[in-house]
Amino acid sequence: MLSSRAFISGILLGSLAATAVSRAAESGVADQRPHVVVIMTDDMGFSDLGCYGGEIRTPHLDQLAEQGLRFTEFYTAGRCCPTRASLLTGQYQHLVGMHRNGLDLSRDGITLAEVLGQAGYQTAMVGKWHLTGLRTLPERHQAWIDHQFQPEREWGDPRTYPTARGFDRFYGTLFGVIHFFDPWTLMEGDQAVPEVSEDYYATDATSARAAAFIHELAECEAPFFLYVAYHAPHWPLHARPEDIARYRGVYDRGWDAIRAARYARQREMGLFDADSTPLPPIQGPGEPWDALPPDQQQHLARLMEVHAAMVDRIDQGVGQIVAALRATQRLENTLLLFLNDNGASPERYLQPGYDRPSQTRDGRPIVYQPYYDQPGSETTWPYLGPRWASAVNTPFRYWKAESYQGGLLSPLIVHWPAGLQTPPGSFTRQRGHVIDLLPTVLDAARLAYPDRFADRPLRRPDGISLLPVFRGQQRAGHASLFFEHEGHKSVLRGPWKANQLRRGNVWRLYDLEHDRTETRDLAAQHPDLLDELKQQWREWAVQMGLPPDARD
Repeated sequence: MLSSRAFISGILLGSLAATAVSRAAESGVADQRPHVVVIMTDDMGFSDLGCYGGEIRTPHLDQLAEQGLRFTEFYTAGRCCPTRASLLTGQYQHLVGMHRNGLDLSRDGITLAEVLGQAGYQTAMVGKWHLTGLRTLPERHQAWIDHQFQPEREWGDPRTYPTARGFDRFYGTLFGVIHFFDPWTLMEGDQAVPEVSEDYYATDATSARAAAFIHELAECEAPFFLYVAYHAPHWPLHARPEDIARYRGVYDRGWDAIRAARYARQREMGLFDADSTPLPPIQGPGEPWDALPPDQQQHLARLMEVHAAMVDRIDQGVGQIVAALRATQRLENTLLLFLNDNGASPERYLQPGYDRPSQTRDGRPIVYQPYYDQPGSETTWPYLGPRWASAVNTPFRYWKAESYQGGLLSPLIVHWPAGLQTPPGSFTRQRGHVIDLLPTVLDAARLAYPDRFADRPLRRPDGISLLPVFRGQQRAGHASLFFEHEGHKSVLRGPWKANQLRRGNVWRLYDLEHDRTETRDLAAQHPDLLDELKQQWREWAVQMGLPPDARD
């Protein structure tokens, strides 16, 4: 159940929204502010989509890109929770309680749903929340994940649930990692969903509920904000057999061939050029593809087939969402933003625990060994691994949770027929960051960021509106951008990027104007510049409240 504070907050937001809608109706003037749909995927590769060079079938997203605008340098916070916190608040994640994964989104900032809700917008969310710290159940935790035990109390602090942070409607999971055929922490509103149908698949449920919400929201003249946060293609690699079958044999050539083909398509479409964006070799431990035995090659190719199937199913869902917008005559004036939360994941955990079940609900064991006969089924728990993660992040180096471009960069597709003023299908290299999305949406809705909320003063957002870019203009942008997550560090200023891998203390320096894929370390040539950037990063770290031992 919701706490009394959250309940009262909900009443207040509902009252403010109703008042705004009532005033618009009394004036006899239709509300022309745009509807807003933000769609986020989880651990997708930078080049997975067809419109970013991939071979995966993504016709619906490709069409949105052909009619809209694509960013080539859009930054995230590098990992799930931090990116989601920054997206919703417009602030660096450290300032809103999310300096690492698994914590509560604090009330040091107002969410986009809260700001829009008090201005008369209807608000809804579907999918992965991951901004509530879960209760610890040392004795029963594994049984909880395995659906063999259901806690009687709330799973986390109800004041941090989506319905307490501005969303009128919510369907999805509180936590991030799920079993796609039978997720845990699944909720409807603020209530647990105890079980799902035999044919349940999380991506399909997310898409169907998003489309249903659009039809419900369209019954009211007030504009709406819908946040769709897909769990896919985050591990485990789970997909429907018919989707996997569409990619049978596609990846038998291995990761080097797939990476080279994606890079060639990216160059052909004008996304990158070889001079400023050289292609680094595949990264990750292990033998080269051609040195692997045939049975291992076959297994690894099957893993990538499942990943592709998961992305394919997302695209099918986006088609449902767009169809719902079109059917309700809302597509023309909907600002639709599609992005990913970070780069593809190299992670592998070969045993249950924490967020990984040991068995299905009906008691069948889940297999964690490195090889499976049929990866993708409900009794397996497969991962993409580092070398495929490197391939799907073409052309960049590294992956999720690292400070290199492969961990930080995301596709961003902007589709807004009534408001976008750039040539259809164009690219922009203007730099953006996930903290920019809140001020962008408020700018598009002609709303000011409030000075106070719920009787507390608010800090101004760190983000800057991208609306000038949408209008085909050059925006001033950020003088510098900063990154930190569990030890990985970066600072961006103009063409220069200084970064430090979290597993070492060596800072490196790159010129992104001439080396967008970070292949040439220029630290030795420009030591004074590197020291200056490092000092700038440390000053920012102090502002973020990072402890002294995290600032070196």
